[in-house]
Amino acid sequence: MDLVASDPWYHEPNPWLSDQFSRPASASSTPLNPHSPMPRNRIPDDVSQPGGSQGPDNNTFISNHDIDTNSNYDFDRWQDPNPSYSPEPEKASHNAIPNTHGEPSGTRADRNSGVTRVFHPLINGQICDAYGNKIHPDTPPTPRDSDQGSENWTPYNNRAEFELADFLYRRNQMSAGDIDTLLNIWASTGAEPPFRTHDDLYDTIDSTHIGDIPWESFTVTYDGDTPCERVPWMEARYESWFRNPQQLVVNMLSNPDFDDEFDCTPYHEYDTDGNHRFHNFMSGDWVWEQADIIAEDPETHGSMFVPIILGSDKTTVSVATGHNQYWPVYLSIGNIFNTTRRAHRNGVVLLGFLPIPKTGKEHASDDDFRKFRRQLFHSSLSRMLQALKPGMMKPVVTRCPDGHFRRVIFGLGTYIADYPEQCTLSCTVQSWCATCTAQSNNLDDDPLRVLRSREHTNTLVEELALGTLWTEYGLVGDVVPFTEDFPRADIHKMLSPDILHQLIKGVFQDHLVLWVRDYIMAEHSERKANRILGDIDQRIALATPFAGLRRFPEGRGFVQWTGDDSKALMKVYLSAIEGHVPVDMVRAIRAFIDFCYIARREVHDTTSLRELQDALDRFHHYRTIFMTVDICNNFNLPRQHSLIHYVKLIRAYGAPNGLCSSITESKHIKAIKEPWRRSNRYNALGQMLLTNQRLDKLAASHADFVARAPVVAPKMVVADGADAKHDNGNEVDDDDADAVPGHVLAHVELAKTITRRKVDASDLAIEIEQPDFVSLIRRFLCDQLNPTRDDSSTSDPSSSPRPELPYFNSPLSVYTSALAVFRAPSDLCGTGGMRRERIRAVSSWRRGPPRYDCVFVETNTTAHGMQGLDVARTRLFFSFTFHGKFYPCALVHWYSRVGNAPDNDTGMWVVKVDKGARGKPSAAVLHLDTIVRAAHLVPMYGKGFLPHGLKPEYSLDIFRNFYVNKYIDHHSFEIAF
Repeated sequence: MDLVASDPWYHEPNPWLSDQFSRPASASSTPLNPHSPMPRNRIPDDVSQPGGSQGPDNNTFISNHDIDTNSNYDFDRWQDPNPSYSPEPEKASHNAIPNTHGEPSGTRADRNSGVTRVFHPLINGQICDAYGNKIHPDTPPTPRDSDQGSENWTPYNNRAEFELADFLYRRNQMSAGDIDTLLNIWASTGAEPPFRTHDDLYDTIDSTHIGDIPWESFTVTYDGDTPCERVPWMEARYESWFRNPQQLVVNMLSNPDFDDEFDCTPYHEYDTDGNHRFHNFMSGDWVWEQADIIAEDPETHGSMFVPIILGSDKTTVSVATGHNQYWPVYLSIGNIFNTTRRAHRNGVVLLGFLPIPKTGKEHASDDDFRKFRRQLFHSSLSRMLQALKPGMMKPVVTRCPDGHFRRVIFGLGTYIADYPEQCTLSCTVQSWCATCTAQSNNLDDDPLRVLRSREHTNTLVEELALGTLWTEYGLVGDVVPFTEDFPRADIHKMLSPDILHQLIKGVFQDHLVLWVRDYIMAEHSERKANRILGDIDQRIALATPFAGLRRFPEGRGFVQWTGDDSKALMKVYLSAIEGHVPVDMVRAIRAFIDFCYIARREVHDTTSLRELQDALDRFHHYRTIFMTVDICNNFNLPRQHSLIHYVKLIRAYGAPNGLCSSITESKHIKAIKEPWRRSNRYNALGQMLLTNQRLDKLAASHADFVARAPVVAPKMVVADGADAKHDNGNEVDDDDADAVPGHVLAHVELAKTITRRKVDASDLAIEIEQPDFVSLIRRFLCDQLNPTRDDSSTSDPSSSPRPELPYFNSPLSVYTSALAVFRAPSDLCGTGGMRRERIRAVSSWRRGPPRYDCVFVETNTTAHGMQGLDVARTRLFFSFTFHGKFYPCALVHWYSRVGNAPDNDTGMWVVKVDKGARGKPSAAVLHLDTIVRAAHLVPMYGKGFLPHGLKPEYSLDIFRNFYVNKYIDHHSFEIAF
């Protein structure tokens, strides 16, 4: 392979890395020859694999009937809620303090949450000095090389200079010409600007040593048999750019920004009832099992296991200018928390770009080209990751986020990819499952299916013909996966569950929504079917406004779907189709949506996994309606089939919301699409590499400066929905749903801006058409001043007379909104799992109709779900001071429940406006502390057609009954059951 460094902004490639890359003589080297034999075991014989297999027995033949007994399937262990190899938690002291960064020892319990953690006894992340020598657990961390005091901003002269560079280049992404214009204006005032020109700014960023990892490249060519005629793809040179993965991991581990957000040892977690909990990646059974294998080598005892999480996904930056495609590969580590990885903060970094071979239609279907394309993918990945290989067998000393040194051993963890790429990774034929051996024509019911493994696949490849592998096992036998070059790596066990592509864009968007449309078109005449579809679109468009809700003004009839479009449609789809399709279709889609929302939970335990399985069973039961009405002939669909593996995969890797392809898709925006837009489009890749290098240096400098001195923190980049306002022209209601950094207490507070001051309550009562407003305030004060009174405690009100209502004439301050801050780690949130949303009560929103949002009000602290919550609509936010105490309040109109349980079909509670004796809405004044957060109501549309001309802003006034939409976000799903 040729390493290229022709452009002046690239550093010279690391010669050590290029010298280390070699393959056995029998293996495919560069160039690639699709006709040469491809041995499945690429790890040299002299390299030991602690506890791993040296390859399958050449004399072993495995048939469909004896696979289960002759294969070692570690996945089977994960089906047991209490695996036999997991140590049971010992009874911990109530005074024990959970410790994830120092030196875990045995079992520790959190006295506040009641959670008990059992740490791995041998691969436990003991701290050491810079030379790998064990030190006392209480030893403070040594200073970092960059720690030169709070006043040292090298290579910048001061804090302002760094923040200006960060603002211009990263946050504002200002062009070079605009930077020069700004600096010239600055200089014209007589003050000397921090930088002379844009080149001066760029040179300063480039001179930063923190986060400096040079780009390297290699080229691959075809070296097989060539025909007489010229075949362009065989003569082409395929170039790939990447950065040293070990240095990327070392930089990530040493990032002080991740302190308190990483785990240094595998652990098993249990609640007070003994339920096994699966949370972050290090809590999964797969990590524990890997630690057991690593620990077979005594030299690894006390080290820290760092699982490498990879992800790749082709992306197109511009169809209009030539269908420019890139194939980025991203890297993360399993030690950082899921919320940190989802919120980025450099928890996911760009590793490199895979080559994309192309050819004309004449050769696109050639077997040689297809094989070359597949092997090029795997060989390129293997080449990129070679620098990690020595550290997979012998610990490497590196600094961790908490400042301590530890002996680190690497290992390939999970790979985030959509279904087509999972097939490429696992060398599996499309339409087959990449995780198990179920026949493609009987995916869910094949009684002989077992989980795939490296050992099993290698044995099949050695014993069976290529045609048999393809037709009977769904294997591409003449391609060697990249994992064959690395110890303890099994590609079949590296494929993580993918909520975005498997569930949301796959089953929901590509299957269920299309099946509903096909049913309506098949069941009715074309005219009536189009009328029904138009009515469904109108129902979707009439969804009441809600913070962060993506709007579909024209329904869902657009051509190009994004993941955010599918997520938004899922939130309002059930009520839109109800009445137009059979009940079993509604129940099937409800069961599937339940499955998606349960799978997305931050923490799983044995109870939630039973709920997940129950939702899957209900989905399998009710989806048969689509076969009954002849919409589909079978359910041999790999993405639907993937649902049966979720329980096992959650036990293996923890909660799947930290391994979703939405993380890599969102990373495309910052790493690929924005750098491409900043380029001049000519040889754009080189400019994109340089942009990413500078962005990484700025991010590393920011983290380093924050650790030494307070720096103004920029607005956080979040993983999900970052481009929500730009896709397909579908608007988001407002930007009032946002991530909140750090850990704060959940609360609701009034907006900072007071719109009106010193307002008389009687005048305001006339203005808002609430004649009893003053009386409501007095009753509120009576309850506040007599908190121990309970009117329901006696059947005879006369025996406990109500206290006299206090006199009230204090002036009021009026607000148009309030802010609710709460923990919602499964939704768009900060690294601490916190989310913020704005609740509005305003007579004119965006110079248009009024907007009065609904809220959940806690009315019974001892009950669960909707039994302890009521729903109300806000009419006014105000505050006042009474007897020296400040009261933040809301005037609300109540809704009352219809029935004592959720609706059987949709699973949502039904409410209606609660009216008093005169037909007026029942009103109350509430303290803001009783409000939990905003609630979303969607109308019950019934079976009829809606008249045209209705607007979503008036939905709450037009309809009578409403569903309490627990699907509006994942937090609502957890509280509105």
